[in-house]
Amino acid sequence: MTVPFLDLKAQYLSIKSEIDDAIQRVLDQTAFAGGPFVAQFEKEFAEFCQVEHCVGVGSGTDALWLALLALGVGPGDEVITVPDTFIATAEAISYCGATPVFVDVDEKTYNMDPAKLEHYLAACAAVPEPRRLPRAIIPVHLFGQTADMDPILEIAKKYGLSVVEDACQAHGALYKGKPAGSIGVAGCFSFYPGKNLGAYGEAGAITTNDGELAARMKMIRDHGQEKKYYHGCIGWNARMDGFQGAVLSVKLKYLPAWNDARRKNAELYSKLLRGLEGVITPTEMDYAKHVYHIYAIRTKNRDALIAQLAEKGVNCGIHYPVPVHLQNAYAPLGLKPGSFPVAEKVASEFVSLPMYPELTDKHIETVVMEINKIKKH
Repeated sequence: MTVPFLDLKAQYLSIKSEIDDAIQRVLDQTAFAGGPFVAQFEKEFAEFCQVEHCVGVGSGTDALWLALLALGVGPGDEVITVPDTFIATAEAISYCGATPVFVDVDEKTYNMDPAKLEHYLAACAAVPEPRRLPRAIIPVHLFGQTADMDPILEIAKKYGLSVVEDACQAHGALYKGKPAGSIGVAGCFSFYPGKNLGAYGEAGAITTNDGELAARMKMIRDHGQEKKYYHGCIGWNARMDGFQGAVLSVKLKYLPAWNDARRKNAELYSKLLRGLEGVITPTEMDYAKHVYHIYAIRTKNRDALIAQLAEKGVNCGIHYPVPVHLQNAYAPLGLKPGSFPVAEKVASEFVSLPMYPELTDKHIETVVMEINKIKKH
């Protein structure tokens, strides 16, 4: 049996008539750039995330970048994040002219370790002027589980920093009952096609309860326009297009059920993998409702495992093989192997197993059977 890593076609076929109708409505109204379909999705997604405002943008990278720009992050500033994330988290900081700085992660959650965050900021505060404290913190809700936000927010308040959630993998995840994207000053989402809530192209959004911040982000995403051809600031073209707004509105109402299916699949994976020597399964924390954008196990010799699984028709991935601080793009930061030992260790062991709502029990049983054969060989 072949088990794909992702099956977007199966999801499309399950809602084909609604998607086709939504796309046709955009064509009929020629509402291609922004417009009513984007506005409707913004309203619906704000309600879903239990916030006052949602700003639709062109991608998750745009979302992170615009949130930081609207907060005034710029040259000379530092923004704290984690090394085990997609590079877009750091790129957004860099494109503000700021410098990304990293703190290590917790080995159980793979998310920002609040104790290491406190340690770094205490060290910064102990340095005499003119050393400035960082401007913001971006905790990443990796794989669909929220970071431990209460201590992060407490630390941020202590040192006067803004907290921007990277919720690009956490659509519908909860932290102590609060939706991802509703906890920091802003939450940033990607709707890349493979996400739990995926567009049919590139799209993203920023959620916030701060009306002034939302207004600034709306200006920046549209060339700084206050009204057409009147530009209050230097902005960018980061608009969501009408097709994506229409598609996302259709798909949003299915997201809770799709997330429940992912959680059911994760539960079966963990049950079947329990006790298998040399395999570490994900840990769901008591404070979190994990939505399993990625179901990542950890194991030694993972490249060999992935290759052998591929030979058996089981397609896996790695999220992510090289932490950001060790990427060539960030070599100028001068960070070497060993700088963030936990992030480096887990990055060398991650294997992302097939995970999507349409995955069947038979698919999962096949994946686990093949892992068992390889591990026991």
